[in-house]
Amino acid sequence: MFLARIPVTAFGITLTLYVVAGLGRGYGEAGLVGTATMVGTALGAPVIGRMIDRHGLRPVLTVSGLVTTAYWVSTPWLPYAVLVVVALPAGMLVAPIASIARQVIAALVPPEHRRAAYSLDSIGLEASYMIGPAVGIAVSTQLSAAVALTGLGVAFALLMTILCLRNPPIRAEDDPGERPPRRAWLTTRFAATLLVAIGVLFCLAGTEVATLAALRANGEVAWTGLVIVLMCVASAAGGAVHGAVRRSLPMPVLMALLTVLVIPVGLFDHPWWLLGLALLPTNAACAPTLSSTVEEVSRLVPAGARGEAMGLLDSATRIGLAIGTPAVGFVIDHSAASWGFAASGLGGLAIAGLGLGLHRLALATAAEPATADAAKR
Repeated sequence: MFLARIPVTAFGITLTLYVVAGLGRGYGEAGLVGTATMVGTALGAPVIGRMIDRHGLRPVLTVSGLVTTAYWVSTPWLPYAVLVVVALPAGMLVAPIASIARQVIAALVPPEHRRAAYSLDSIGLEASYMIGPAVGIAVSTQLSAAVALTGLGVAFALLMTILCLRNPPIRAEDDPGERPPRRAWLTTRFAATLLVAIGVLFCLAGTEVATLAALRANGEVAWTGLVIVLMCVASAAGGAVHGAVRRSLPMPVLMALLTVLVIPVGLFDHPWWLLGLALLPTNAACAPTLSSTVEEVSRLVPAGARGEAMGLLDSATRIGLAIGTPAVGFVIDHSAASWGFAASGLGGLAIAGLGLGLHRLALATAAEPATADAAKR
């Protein structure tokens, strides 16, 4: 799963470079293709997950893997207008690597050890984000973006073939085979967890935009790669601690730390090394917060519906990315780069706060019948 994520993390930046350099279009036009692909993936992830619940991993992965490979390999041969049209439907059938990895972990790991396993998965995700985009940029600049896209498609096809042959389990042996109705698991508490995930990714996407804007405003854009590596390392370290300790912080506390700690970062936006240090505390809470949302979903949803539920979680994260980047960018455009960090933290906190409010409401509602029964007895 770690290897399969590398082409996925490299595709976005490589596609942007191809549209800009290969087709001679602007960054806005490149962003339109990327957004269409992301929207398609957000819409398709729950559907793909539901198909996995019904038909198993291998047949669904074969179809989605073939479509994803065909899309990536054919991209360098498509005119821009066609590329925009096919991006959304192709995105809907992209193989949901993150969701599949979480299902496999839930099947292979007993509940008492899933926090450690999901933390390890988050560390692998951070590592893939350090490697994938760098590989895409290197091949695109040294050869061409068209060669990079073709190579990514071939690599992804090979990895999907290996995954299909391996066919890892998506349910434990003692899990019931029947699929429960949605009303049994699509609860207020589950919706609250999705809102927390949206808030997390809103904050992370906004922080990334604010970091790039701050470095660019201070003439230090050349240090962007190193600062992002520091952010990923801090997140991986936080994930390692979160998974190793016997009892970690609960999801609401982790979410509060992630969003609150990024608010004052704009006060330390130069020089680049000071900005990198200021970003370490908030990023240390990144992987733990993400893994805690996944752990919560695996705890709330029965095995028979876990694919669809993980797909909804995947969609929630993409929604957070989709709204976080332009919202924080708007703030930066109308103020200063340093205010982008405050907007990231406050916006993520507001969205997650709504989710946590729903969470408390769900707990209070669940407690009322129990209290009434105790009073009767």
